Amino acid sequence: MALPNELPAQTIWGFNGITPGPLFVERYGVLGSPGNGSILVRQRNNLPSNNGGFGLPSVTTHLHNGHTPLESDGFPCFFFAQGQFYDYHYPNVLAGVNSTHPGTGDIKEAMSTLWYHDHRIDHTAENTYKGLAGTYILFNEFDTGDENTGFRLPSFGDGQNPLTSFDIYMVFNDKVFDEQTGLLAFDLFNTDGILGDKYLVNGKIQPVLHVSPRRYRFRWLNTGPSRFYQMFVLGPNNTTKSFWQISTDGNLLEKPVSVTSARFAVAERVDVIVDFTGQAGKTFYLENRLEQQDGRGPTGNVLSAGQGTKILQIVVDGPAVADNSIDPATIPANQAVYFYGFPNTTDTARITRTFRFERGNGQWQVNGKLANCNDIRFAIKRNTVEKWVFQNNSGGWQHPIHMHFEEFQTLTINGNPPSGTGLITRGRKDVFRLEHNMEAKVYFRFRDFVGKFPLHCHNVVHEDHAMMVLGQINDVGDNITNP
Repeated sequence: MALPNELPAQTIWGFNGITPGPLFVERYGVLGSPGNGSILVRQRNNLPSNNGGFGLPSVTTHLHNGHTPLESDGFPCFFFAQGQFYDYHYPNVLAGVNSTHPGTGDIKEAMSTLWYHDHRIDHTAENTYKGLAGTYILFNEFDTGDENTGFRLPSFGDGQNPLTSFDIYMVFNDKVFDEQTGLLAFDLFNTDGILGDKYLVNGKIQPVLHVSPRRYRFRWLNTGPSRFYQMFVLGPNNTTKSFWQISTDGNLLEKPVSVTSARFAVAERVDVIVDFTGQAGKTFYLENRLEQQDGRGPTGNVLSAGQGTKILQIVVDGPAVADNSIDPATIPANQAVYFYGFPNTTDTARITRTFRFERGNGQWQVNGKLANCNDIRFAIKRNTVEKWVFQNNSGGWQHPIHMHFEEFQTLTINGNPPSGTGLITRGRKDVFRLEHNMEAKVYFRFRDFVGKFPLHCHNVVHEDHAMMVLGQINDVGDNITNP
Protein backbone atom coordinates (compact mmCIF):
# COMPACT_ATOMS: atom_id res chain seq x y z
CA MET A 1 0.00 0.00 0.00
CA ALA A 2 1.31 3.42 -0.94
CA LEU A 3 2.25 5.83 1.82
CA PRO A 4 0.66 9.32 1.85
CA ASN A 5 1.80 11.43 -1.14
CA GLU A 6 3.26 8.36 -2.86
CA LEU A 7 2.16 7.16 -6.27
CA PRO A 8 0.90 3.60 -6.63
CA ALA A 9 2.85 0.96 -8.54
CA GLN A 10 2.87 1.81 -12.24
CA THR A 11 2.58 -0.39 -15.32
CA ILE A 12 5.34 0.47 -17.78
CA TRP A 13 6.46 -0.80 -21.16
CA GLY A 14 10.20 -1.37 -21.06
CA PHE A 15 13.09 -3.06 -22.76
CA ASN A 16 13.68 -6.21 -20.69
CA GLY A 17 10.85 -4.95 -18.50
CA ILE A 18 12.68 -1.89 -17.16
CA THR A 19 12.77 1.79 -18.00
CA PRO A 20 15.14 3.24 -18.95
CA GLY A 21 16.14 0.07 -20.78
CA PRO A 22 19.49 -1.67 -20.32
CA LEU A 23 22.59 0.51 -20.77
CA PHE A 24 24.67 -0.66 -23.73
CA VAL A 25 28.40 -0.07 -23.23
CA GLU A 26 30.23 -0.72 -26.50
CA ARG A 27 33.50 0.16 -28.24
CA TYR A 28 34.24 1.36 -31.73
CA GLY A 29 35.90 -1.17 -33.99
CA VAL A 30 37.50 -1.31 -37.43
CA LEU A 31 35.43 -2.74 -40.25
CA GLY A 32 36.48 -6.28 -41.18
CA SER A 33 38.88 -6.78 -38.27
CA PRO A 34 38.52 -9.52 -35.64
CA GLY A 35 36.42 -8.36 -32.70
CA ASN A 36 35.41 -5.35 -34.76
CA GLY A 37 33.00 -3.92 -32.22
CA SER A 38 29.78 -4.75 -34.04
CA ILE A 39 26.87 -6.27 -32.14
CA LEU A 40 23.59 -8.01 -33.00
CA VAL A 41 20.54 -7.25 -30.88
CA ARG A 42 17.42 -9.41 -31.15
CA GLN A 43 14.27 -7.72 -29.90
CA ARG A 44 11.09 -9.70 -29.26
CA ASN A 45 7.76 -7.92 -29.05
CA ASN A 46 6.13 -9.33 -25.92
CA LEU A 47 4.00 -6.26 -25.23
CA PRO A 48 0.45 -6.90 -23.97
CA SER A 49 -2.73 -6.17 -25.90
CA ASN A 50 -4.13 -4.23 -22.92
CA ASN A 51 -2.43 -0.86 -23.17
CA GLY A 52 -4.09 0.89 -20.23
CA GLY A 53 -5.56 3.58 -22.47
CA PHE A 54 -2.60 4.57 -24.65
CA GLY A 55 0.33 3.06 -26.50
CA LEU A 56 0.38 0.69 -29.48
CA PRO A 57 2.06 -2.72 -29.10
CA SER A 58 3.69 -2.37 -32.51
CA VAL A 59 7.28 -1.16 -32.43
CA THR A 60 10.50 -0.27 -34.21
CA THR A 61 13.64 0.75 -32.31
CA HIS A 62 15.86 3.64 -33.39
CA LEU A 63 19.45 3.86 -32.15
CA HIS A 64 19.70 7.63 -32.00
CA ASN A 65 21.99 8.67 -33.83
CA GLY A 66 23.92 5.52 -34.56
CA HIS A 67 25.82 5.26 -37.82
CA THR A 68 23.88 2.19 -38.86
CA PRO A 69 22.49 0.76 -42.11
CA LEU A 70 18.84 1.32 -42.99
CA GLU A 71 17.59 -2.10 -41.90
CA SER A 72 18.87 -1.45 -38.37
CA ASP A 73 18.02 2.25 -38.07
CA GLY A 74 14.50 1.86 -36.69
CA PHE A 75 12.83 3.47 -39.70
CA PRO A 76 9.34 4.55 -38.50
CA CYS A 77 7.54 2.44 -41.10
CA PHE A 78 9.51 -0.77 -40.43
CA PHE A 79 7.55 -1.85 -37.35
CA PHE A 80 6.88 -5.34 -36.04
CA ALA A 81 3.93 -6.73 -34.12
CA GLN A 82 3.29 -8.73 -30.97
CA GLY A 83 4.88 -12.18 -31.11
CA GLN A 84 7.42 -11.14 -33.75
CA PHE A 85 11.12 -10.39 -33.38
CA TYR A 86 13.59 -8.18 -35.24
CA ASP A 87 17.38 -8.39 -35.39
CA TYR A 88 19.31 -5.10 -35.31
CA HIS A 89 22.95 -4.96 -36.39
CA TYR A 90 24.93 -2.09 -34.89
CA PRO A 91 28.35 -2.00 -36.61
CA ASN A 92 29.81 0.58 -34.16
CA VAL A 93 32.08 2.03 -36.84
CA LEU A 94 32.99 5.64 -37.58
CA ALA A 95 31.31 7.56 -40.39
CA GLY A 96 33.36 7.42 -43.59
CA VAL A 97 34.36 3.80 -43.08
CA ASN A 98 33.16 2.88 -46.60
CA SER A 99 33.98 6.18 -48.30
CA THR A 100 36.17 9.10 -47.21
CA HIS A 101 38.18 7.13 -44.61
CA PRO A 102 38.06 3.53 -45.86
CA GLY A 103 38.37 0.83 -43.25
CA THR A 104 38.73 3.12 -40.24
CA GLY A 105 36.25 6.00 -40.56
CA ASP A 106 36.82 9.62 -39.52
CA ILE A 107 37.85 9.95 -35.87
CA LYS A 108 36.50 13.52 -35.90
CA GLU A 109 33.03 12.00 -36.17
CA ALA A 110 33.33 9.75 -33.13
CA MET A 111 30.21 9.70 -30.96
CA SER A 112 29.99 8.88 -27.29
CA THR A 113 26.52 9.40 -25.77
CA LEU A 114 23.68 7.82 -27.70
CA TRP A 115 20.27 6.44 -26.80
CA TYR A 116 17.58 4.22 -28.26
CA HIS A 117 13.80 4.49 -28.31
CA ASP A 118 10.68 3.31 -30.04
CA HIS A 119 10.03 5.10 -33.33
CA ARG A 120 6.76 3.58 -34.52
CA ILE A 121 5.13 6.07 -36.90
CA ASP A 122 2.17 7.90 -35.34
CA HIS A 123 2.83 6.37 -31.90
CA THR A 124 6.37 7.38 -30.92
CA ALA A 125 5.17 9.78 -28.21
CA GLU A 126 2.89 7.25 -26.50
CA ASN A 127 5.34 4.35 -26.64
CA THR A 128 8.41 6.26 -25.45
CA TYR A 129 6.38 8.02 -22.74
CA LYS A 130 5.24 4.60 -21.57
CA GLY A 131 8.89 3.60 -21.12
CA LEU A 132 10.38 2.32 -24.39
CA ALA A 133 13.69 4.17 -24.26
CA GLY A 134 17.20 3.27 -23.14
CA THR A 135 20.82 4.38 -23.14
CA TYR A 136 23.92 3.56 -25.18
CA ILE A 137 27.59 4.57 -24.72
CA LEU A 138 30.46 4.21 -27.19
CA PHE A 139 34.12 4.28 -26.13
CA ASN A 140 37.28 4.18 -28.26
CA GLU A 141 41.04 4.47 -27.86
CA PHE A 142 40.76 8.18 -26.90
CA ASP A 143 37.50 8.39 -24.97
CA THR A 144 38.41 5.17 -23.19
CA GLY A 145 36.24 5.01 -20.07
CA ASP A 146 39.48 4.97 -18.04
CA GLU A 147 40.69 8.26 -16.58
CA ASN A 148 44.30 7.08 -16.68
CA THR A 149 44.36 6.85 -20.49
CA GLY A 150 43.36 8.80 -23.59
CA PHE A 151 41.47 12.01 -22.87
CA ARG A 152 41.48 11.11 -19.15
CA LEU A 153 37.78 11.74 -18.67
CA PRO A 154 36.29 10.42 -15.40
CA SER A 155 36.28 6.63 -15.37
CA PHE A 156 33.19 4.65 -16.22
CA GLY A 157 34.46 1.61 -14.33
CA ASP A 158 31.79 -1.07 -14.40
CA GLY A 159 29.03 1.52 -14.17
CA GLN A 160 27.93 0.13 -10.81
CA ASN A 161 30.64 0.39 -8.14
CA PRO A 162 30.48 3.89 -6.59
CA LEU A 163 34.16 3.65 -5.67
CA THR A 164 35.30 3.22 -9.30
CA SER A 165 32.43 4.54 -11.46
CA PHE A 166 32.44 8.31 -11.98
CA ASP A 167 30.71 8.51 -15.38
CA ILE A 168 26.93 8.57 -14.86
CA TYR A 169 24.18 8.59 -17.50
CA MET A 170 21.10 10.58 -16.43
CA VAL A 171 17.81 10.31 -18.35
CA PHE A 172 15.43 13.22 -17.72
CA ASN A 173 11.72 13.24 -18.50
CA ASP A 174 8.50 14.48 -17.00
CA LYS A 175 5.17 12.72 -16.52
CA VAL A 176 1.49 13.37 -15.85
CA PHE A 177 -0.31 11.20 -13.30
CA ASP A 178 -4.09 10.98 -13.02
CA GLU A 179 -5.25 12.91 -9.96
CA GLN A 180 -7.85 10.27 -9.08
CA THR A 181 -5.96 7.01 -9.63
CA GLY A 182 -2.35 8.15 -9.42
CA LEU A 183 -1.62 6.22 -12.63
CA LEU A 184 0.44 7.46 -15.57
CA ALA A 185 -1.76 9.45 -17.96
CA PHE A 186 -1.43 10.61 -21.58
CA ASP A 187 -3.83 12.99 -23.31
CA LEU A 188 -4.42 11.54 -26.78
CA PHE A 189 -6.18 14.72 -27.89
CA ASN A 190 -3.24 16.97 -27.07
CA THR A 191 -1.32 17.65 -30.30
CA ASP A 192 0.65 20.62 -28.93
CA GLY A 193 2.97 18.90 -26.47
CA ILE A 194 2.62 17.30 -23.05
CA LEU A 195 4.18 18.75 -19.90
CA GLY A 196 4.27 16.71 -16.72
CA ASP A 197 4.31 17.87 -13.12
CA LYS A 198 6.57 15.05 -11.92
CA TYR A 199 10.22 15.02 -12.97
CA LEU A 200 12.13 11.76 -13.29
CA VAL A 201 15.81 10.88 -13.42
CA ASN A 202 16.51 7.35 -14.64
CA GLY A 203 12.91 6.40 -13.94
CA LYS A 204 12.72 7.82 -10.40
CA ILE A 205 11.02 10.98 -9.22
CA GLN A 206 13.50 13.47 -7.75
CA PRO A 207 16.02 10.90 -6.46
CA VAL A 208 19.22 11.38 -4.46
CA LEU A 209 22.75 10.74 -5.79
CA HIS A 210 25.65 10.19 -3.37
CA VAL A 211 29.08 11.19 -4.72
CA SER A 212 32.67 11.45 -3.54
CA PRO A 213 34.58 14.77 -3.42
CA ARG A 214 36.08 14.53 -6.93
CA ARG A 215 35.24 15.13 -10.63
CA TYR A 216 32.33 13.36 -12.32
CA ARG A 217 31.17 13.04 -15.90
CA PHE A 218 27.40 13.37 -16.18
CA ARG A 219 25.66 12.47 -19.44
CA TRP A 220 22.37 14.35 -19.61
CA LEU A 221 19.60 13.15 -21.95
CA ASN A 222 16.14 14.66 -22.37
CA THR A 223 13.59 12.08 -23.58
CA GLY A 224 10.68 14.52 -23.41
CA PRO A 225 8.03 14.21 -24.44
CA SER A 226 7.92 18.00 -24.92
CA ARG A 227 9.80 19.87 -22.19
CA PHE A 228 13.05 21.81 -22.70
CA TYR A 229 15.56 22.09 -19.84
CA GLN A 230 18.12 24.64 -18.80
CA MET A 231 20.07 22.84 -16.13
CA PHE A 232 22.05 24.54 -13.38
CA VAL A 233 24.03 23.06 -10.50
CA LEU A 234 22.59 24.72 -7.40
CA GLY A 235 24.90 24.87 -4.40
CA PRO A 236 24.47 25.83 -0.74
CA ASN A 237 22.77 29.17 -0.05
CA ASN A 238 21.35 29.24 -3.61
CA THR A 239 24.77 29.68 -5.19
CA THR A 240 25.29 28.60 -8.79
CA LYS A 241 28.19 26.25 -9.37
CA SER A 242 29.94 26.39 -12.75
CA PHE A 243 30.85 23.22 -14.59
CA TRP A 244 32.45 22.12 -17.86
CA GLN A 245 30.47 21.20 -20.95
CA ILE A 246 32.36 18.71 -23.12
CA SER A 247 29.83 17.66 -25.76
CA THR A 248 26.83 18.52 -27.86
CA ASP A 249 24.57 15.52 -28.43
CA GLY A 250 26.79 12.49 -29.00
CA ASN A 251 29.85 14.45 -30.09
CA LEU A 252 32.71 15.86 -28.04
CA LEU A 253 33.55 19.53 -28.47
CA GLU A 254 37.02 20.67 -29.48
CA LYS A 255 37.79 21.18 -25.79
CA PRO A 256 35.86 21.65 -22.51
CA VAL A 257 33.96 24.93 -22.10
CA SER A 258 33.25 26.49 -18.70
CA VAL A 259 29.52 27.23 -18.33
CA THR A 260 26.99 27.96 -15.60
CA SER A 261 24.12 26.13 -17.31
CA ALA A 262 23.24 23.92 -20.27
CA ARG A 263 20.03 24.11 -22.31
CA PHE A 264 18.77 21.02 -24.12
CA ALA A 265 15.50 20.16 -25.88
CA VAL A 266 13.94 16.76 -26.42
CA ALA A 267 16.51 14.18 -27.68
CA GLU A 268 19.47 16.52 -27.15
CA ARG A 269 22.31 15.28 -24.96
CA VAL A 270 24.92 17.21 -23.02
CA ASP A 271 28.02 15.67 -21.41
CA VAL A 272 29.42 17.73 -18.54
CA ILE A 273 32.17 17.50 -15.95
CA VAL A 274 31.15 18.65 -12.47
CA ASP A 275 33.92 19.00 -9.88
CA PHE A 276 32.99 18.22 -6.28
CA THR A 277 36.60 18.40 -5.07
CA GLY A 278 36.72 20.08 -1.65
CA GLN A 279 32.93 19.92 -1.29
CA ALA A 280 32.68 17.05 1.20
CA GLY A 281 29.59 17.28 3.40
CA LYS A 282 27.74 19.67 1.07
CA THR A 283 24.50 19.17 -0.83
CA PHE A 284 23.84 20.28 -4.41
CA TYR A 285 20.87 20.06 -6.76
CA LEU A 286 20.36 19.83 -10.48
CA GLU A 287 17.86 22.63 -11.02
CA ASN A 288 15.86 23.34 -14.17
CA ARG A 289 15.28 27.10 -14.31
CA LEU A 290 13.81 27.33 -17.82
CA GLU A 291 10.20 28.46 -17.71
CA GLN A 292 7.84 26.52 -19.97
CA GLN A 293 4.07 26.71 -19.68
CA ASP A 294 2.84 24.65 -22.64
CA GLY A 295 3.91 22.63 -25.67
CA ARG A 296 4.99 25.71 -27.58
CA GLY A 297 8.41 25.56 -25.97
CA PRO A 298 10.08 27.68 -23.29
CA THR A 299 8.98 31.26 -22.77
CA GLY A 300 12.61 32.41 -22.71
CA ASN A 301 12.39 33.38 -19.06
CA VAL A 302 15.15 31.83 -16.95
CA LEU A 303 14.25 31.77 -13.26
CA SER A 304 16.59 32.91 -10.53
CA ALA A 305 18.65 30.51 -8.41
CA GLY A 306 16.48 28.41 -6.12
CA GLN A 307 13.25 29.33 -7.96
CA GLY A 308 13.39 26.52 -10.52
CA THR A 309 12.58 22.83 -10.19
CA LYS A 310 15.04 20.75 -8.20
CA ILE A 311 15.26 17.52 -10.20
CA LEU A 312 18.11 15.66 -8.52
CA GLN A 313 19.72 16.02 -5.10
CA ILE A 314 23.47 15.38 -4.99
CA VAL A 315 25.03 14.72 -1.60
CA VAL A 316 28.84 14.77 -1.33
CA ASP A 317 29.17 12.15 1.39
CA GLY A 318 31.10 9.41 -0.40
CA PRO A 319 34.60 8.34 0.64
CA ALA A 320 37.67 10.18 -0.57
CA VAL A 321 38.96 8.36 -3.66
CA ALA A 322 41.75 9.01 -6.13
CA ASP A 323 40.96 11.33 -9.03
CA ASN A 324 43.24 10.86 -12.03
CA SER A 325 40.90 12.58 -14.49
CA ILE A 326 41.94 15.71 -16.37
CA ASP A 327 41.13 18.99 -14.66
CA PRO A 328 39.76 21.05 -17.59
CA ALA A 329 41.03 24.22 -15.93
CA THR A 330 44.60 23.06 -16.57
CA ILE A 331 44.16 22.96 -20.36
CA PRO A 332 45.95 26.07 -21.69
CA ALA A 333 43.56 28.76 -22.88
CA ASN A 334 45.42 29.02 -26.19
CA GLN A 335 45.15 25.29 -26.88
CA ALA A 336 42.49 25.20 -29.60
CA VAL A 337 41.82 21.45 -29.54
CA TYR A 338 41.96 18.94 -26.70
CA PHE A 339 39.57 16.32 -28.08
CA TYR A 340 39.20 15.39 -31.79
CA GLY A 341 38.47 18.74 -33.42
CA PHE A 342 35.67 19.26 -35.94
CA PRO A 343 35.52 18.10 -39.58
CA ASN A 344 35.77 20.86 -42.19
CA THR A 345 32.66 22.53 -43.59
CA THR A 346 34.25 23.92 -46.75
CA ASP A 347 33.61 21.20 -49.33
CA THR A 348 31.22 22.23 -52.10
CA ALA A 349 27.61 21.27 -51.47
CA ARG A 350 25.84 19.43 -54.28
CA ILE A 351 22.53 21.12 -53.43
CA THR A 352 20.86 23.36 -50.84
CA ARG A 353 17.42 22.28 -49.63
CA THR A 354 14.87 24.18 -47.53
CA PHE A 355 12.59 22.67 -44.89
CA ARG A 356 9.81 24.81 -43.40
CA PHE A 357 8.49 23.56 -40.07
CA GLU A 358 5.00 24.99 -39.78
CA ARG A 359 1.44 24.57 -38.55
CA GLY A 360 -1.47 24.10 -40.92
CA ASN A 361 -5.10 23.22 -40.19
CA GLY A 362 -4.15 22.33 -36.62
CA GLN A 363 -1.54 19.82 -37.77
CA TRP A 364 2.26 19.92 -37.82
CA GLN A 365 3.74 20.04 -41.31
CA VAL A 366 7.04 20.17 -43.17
CA ASN A 367 6.87 22.23 -46.35
CA GLY A 368 3.07 22.19 -46.17
CA LYS A 369 2.64 18.41 -45.99
CA LEU A 370 2.09 15.67 -43.42
CA ALA A 371 4.19 12.52 -43.30
CA ASN A 372 3.03 9.12 -44.45
CA CYS A 373 4.89 5.91 -45.22
CA ASN A 374 4.12 6.04 -48.96
CA ASP A 375 5.49 9.53 -49.53
CA ILE A 376 9.28 9.54 -50.05
CA ARG A 377 9.80 13.18 -50.90
CA PHE A 378 13.46 13.56 -51.90
CA ALA A 379 16.69 11.69 -52.57
CA ILE A 380 20.26 12.43 -51.46
CA LYS A 381 23.22 11.21 -53.49
CA ARG A 382 25.45 9.03 -51.34
CA ASN A 383 28.93 10.38 -50.50
CA THR A 384 28.06 14.02 -51.21
CA VAL A 385 27.68 17.22 -49.19
CA GLU A 386 24.41 19.10 -48.82
CA LYS A 387 23.39 22.30 -47.09
CA TRP A 388 19.96 22.44 -45.53
CA VAL A 389 17.96 25.45 -44.40
CA PHE A 390 15.63 24.92 -41.44
CA GLN A 391 12.88 27.54 -41.15
CA ASN A 392 10.51 27.90 -38.21
CA ASN A 393 7.30 29.24 -39.71
CA SER A 394 5.02 28.15 -36.87
CA GLY A 395 4.82 31.40 -34.92
CA GLY A 396 5.56 31.05 -31.22
CA TRP A 397 6.45 27.36 -31.36
CA GLN A 398 9.87 25.72 -31.05
CA HIS A 399 10.96 22.45 -32.65
CA PRO A 400 13.97 20.22 -31.94
CA ILE A 401 14.77 18.87 -35.43
CA HIS A 402 16.44 15.46 -35.82
CA MET A 403 17.96 13.85 -38.91
CA HIS A 404 18.87 10.16 -39.00
CA PHE A 405 22.15 8.64 -40.28
CA GLU A 406 24.41 11.72 -40.13
CA GLU A 407 25.25 14.68 -37.90
CA PHE A 408 25.51 18.30 -39.01
CA GLN A 409 27.43 21.46 -38.22
CA THR A 410 25.72 24.84 -38.03
CA LEU A 411 26.84 27.44 -40.58
CA THR A 412 24.49 30.37 -39.86
CA ILE A 413 21.55 31.28 -37.63
CA ASN A 414 19.31 34.03 -39.02
CA GLY A 415 22.03 34.80 -41.56
CA ASN A 416 24.87 35.19 -39.05
CA PRO A 417 27.59 32.79 -37.91
CA PRO A 418 26.71 31.06 -34.63
CA SER A 419 27.40 33.39 -31.71
CA GLY A 420 27.53 33.04 -27.95
CA THR A 421 29.84 30.31 -26.69
CA GLY A 422 31.42 29.57 -30.03
CA LEU A 423 32.73 26.07 -29.40
CA ILE A 424 29.29 24.91 -28.31
CA THR A 425 27.33 26.46 -31.17
CA ARG A 426 29.83 25.12 -33.72
CA GLY A 427 29.74 21.60 -32.30
CA ARG A 428 28.52 18.60 -34.29
CA LYS A 429 24.92 17.70 -33.51
CA ASP A 430 22.07 15.45 -34.54
CA VAL A 431 19.28 17.65 -33.11
CA PHE A 432 18.84 21.31 -34.02
CA ARG A 433 16.88 23.40 -31.53
CA LEU A 434 14.81 25.52 -33.93
CA GLU A 435 13.62 28.42 -31.82
CA HIS A 436 11.10 31.21 -32.45
CA ASN A 437 11.19 32.71 -35.96
CA MET A 438 14.57 31.14 -36.60
CA GLU A 439 16.24 30.23 -39.87
CA ALA A 440 19.36 28.10 -39.73
CA LYS A 441 21.70 26.77 -42.42
CA VAL A 442 23.47 23.50 -41.60
CA TYR A 443 26.11 21.38 -43.31
CA PHE A 444 25.72 17.61 -43.86
CA ARG A 445 28.10 15.06 -45.30
CA PHE A 446 26.31 11.83 -46.28
CA ARG A 447 28.37 8.68 -46.50
CA ASP A 448 28.48 4.91 -46.49
CA PHE A 449 24.81 3.86 -46.42
CA VAL A 450 21.81 3.99 -48.72
CA GLY A 451 18.13 3.68 -47.83
CA LYS A 452 15.12 5.51 -46.44
CA PHE A 453 15.25 7.88 -43.47
CA PRO A 454 13.12 10.46 -41.62
CA LEU A 455 13.74 14.11 -40.77
CA HIS A 456 11.37 15.16 -38.01
CA CYS A 457 10.57 17.27 -34.98
CA HIS A 458 11.60 15.47 -31.79
CA ASN A 459 8.88 17.00 -29.67
CA VAL A 460 7.42 13.53 -30.07
CA VAL A 461 3.83 14.81 -29.91
CA HIS A 462 4.56 17.02 -32.94
CA GLU A 463 6.32 14.10 -34.63
CA ASP A 464 3.21 11.93 -34.37
CA HIS A 465 0.93 14.67 -35.80
CA ALA A 466 2.87 14.51 -38.29
CA MET A 467 5.90 16.83 -38.49
CA MET A 468 8.14 14.51 -40.45
CA VAL A 469 9.46 14.22 -43.98
CA LEU A 470 10.70 10.92 -45.39
CA GLY A 471 13.60 10.81 -47.83
CA GLN A 472 16.15 8.35 -49.12
CA ILE A 473 19.85 8.10 -49.85
CA ASN A 474 20.89 6.45 -53.12
CA ASP A 475 23.62 6.71 -55.73
CA VAL A 476 21.72 9.17 -57.95
CA GLY A 477 20.03 11.79 -55.77
CA ASP A 478 17.70 14.47 -57.05
CA ASN A 479 17.55 18.27 -57.33
CA ILE A 480 14.43 18.96 -55.26
CA THR A 481 15.20 22.08 -53.27
CA ASN A 482 11.89 22.18 -51.30
CA PRO A 483 10.96 18.57 -50.55
